[in-house]
Amino acid sequence: MADPKGFLKYPRKDNPMRPIMQRIKDFNVMELNLGDTDRRQQAARCMNCGIPFCHHGIFYSGGRAVSGCPNDNLIPEWNDLVYQQRDQQAFERLTKTNYLPEMTGRVCPAPCEVSCVQALNGPGITIRNNEKFIIEQAFKNGWVVDSGKPLHRTGKKIAVIGSGPAGISAAWRLNQLGHSVTIFERDDRFGGLLMYGIPNMKLPKEIVERRINTLRKVGIELVANTEVGTDISAADLKEQFDRIVICTGARQARDIDVSGRQLDGIYQAVDYLRLATQSVINDGVHATTKLKGKHVLVLGGGDTGNDCIGTVIRQGCAGITQLEINPALPHERRPENQWPEWPMVQKNGYGQKEARTLFGDVTTYDATATAFFGKNGHVQEAEMSTVDHYKPIAGTQKQIKADLVLLAMGFTGAEQWLFDEFGVIKKAHSYATNDGQIFLAGDCRRGQSLVIWGIHEGRMCAEKVDASLKILANTETI
Repeated sequence: MADPKGFLKYPRKDNPMRPIMQRIKDFNVMELNLGDTDRRQQAARCMNCGIPFCHHGIFYSGGRAVSGCPNDNLIPEWNDLVYQQRDQQAFERLTKTNYLPEMTGRVCPAPCEVSCVQALNGPGITIRNNEKFIIEQAFKNGWVVDSGKPLHRTGKKIAVIGSGPAGISAAWRLNQLGHSVTIFERDDRFGGLLMYGIPNMKLPKEIVERRINTLRKVGIELVANTEVGTDISAADLKEQFDRIVICTGARQARDIDVSGRQLDGIYQAVDYLRLATQSVINDGVHATTKLKGKHVLVLGGGDTGNDCIGTVIRQGCAGITQLEINPALPHERRPENQWPEWPMVQKNGYGQKEARTLFGDVTTYDATATAFFGKNGHVQEAEMSTVDHYKPIAGTQKQIKADLVLLAMGFTGAEQWLFDEFGVIKKAHSYATNDGQIFLAGDCRRGQSLVIWGIHEGRMCAEKVDASLKILANTETI
C-alpha cells in the first residue's frame, strides 16, 4: 500500500454526472471522468485491508444474492498500482480476471464497493470508476490487443454461439490459449445485451464496437446474422468445430397474461430498447419527439425498467407511470441486512431521477396492470391494481393513460429450443453438458444476472473447454 493514510486524507469522489436537464436532450454518455490527479487519489483510498471482502463473491440469502466481486477481481492490487502510476501493470492485474473492464467500468452495480471495509463506516472505494480508468489507459496506450494474442496455435477450432459478455469473455480466453475461435451472432451487430440491451447514454455503442474490433485484431472470427437451426445447423457446427460454447443468454422474457395484451403498442422492454438503440445508431444521439404527447407505462422496477424510463424521456414522452409489483424497500438497512451484504434499501436510478425532475414521482409499488384497453387495435389505457402477495386486490382498480406499454419484468430463462437443437438435456456445474462437445456459459446456464457474472462464466468455461481439449490430445497420442 503506497499511501497507508490515503483513506484518511482523501474523501470519496465519484465520477460526475451531467446535469439532468442537459443530459436528457441527447443519448450521449451521462457519466464524465475525474482528472488524473483525483483518480489516483481515489485509488489511494484503498486500505489493502487484511481481509479484502471486495474481491471475493460471498453468497447470502440462500444463494440468491452476492456481495463482493463475483469474478474475484484482484482489486486492492490494481488500486495500489494506479496510485503509483504503474498503469500497464494495473491493466495486466485487472485483466487476469476481467476481460471486459470497459463494460463493467460503466454499467456494473459494483457489489464490490458496498462490501469494501470502508463501507462499514462510510463510502467505499470508487472501484468501478478506477476500473474504467485503467482500461481506458490501456486502449490509449495500445496494450489491449497484445494482451489477447496467443503465443502459439493449437490447431483446435471452437465455435461460440452468442456475442454477449459471456460469449466475448469465453472467446477472448480461448483465443489467448491458442485455439481458433469463431463467434456466431444472430443479430446484425455483435455485443448481445451490451449492444442492444443497454442504452447508449450508459454504454456508448462505440465502446462496444471498439471491443468487437479488438476481437478481430487478435484473430477471432465473427459471423453475424446467423441463426443456429436456420442459417447453420447444430450438426454442421459439431462437424466443423472441436468444441461448441453456447452463450445465448436468458432471452425468454417474462410476459403478462391479462385482457388486451394483444394490442399494438405493448412491447417487451428488450425489443423496445433494441429499436431505440438502432435509431440512435442510424439517426444520431440527439433527443427526438417520437413519443411527443404519448403517455408511457413501464411494468417493472429494476435496471431494465429504469433504462426504459431514461429512453422514453429522451424520445419526448408526455408522462410516465412505473408499476413495481414488489413492495418498496426501506430507506435504511434492516438489522438482518448488515455489511458486507448488498444494502436492500430504496434507491432511485438515473431514469427515475430524471422522471421525478420532469413529472414528479412516477413509481407505484405493490401494483401491477390487470387489463389494457385500446382503439383501432392500439393500446390507449391500462387498468392498474394494488396487489397483496402479488395478487390484485378487488376494488383497487384505476384507469391510467398508456399509449405505450413496456414490459420490463425480467426473464424466465434460456430459449429451450436451442438446447433441443443440440440435444442438451443436462447442464453441469463444470459448464459441461451431457454431450462432451457442448459447453454452456452465462445467463443461458445460470439464469438472468449481471454483466460481471457473464464475464466470469465465460472465463471459467473457457478453462474447462481448454482442459477437455488437452485430455483429448493426450488420449489421441496414446
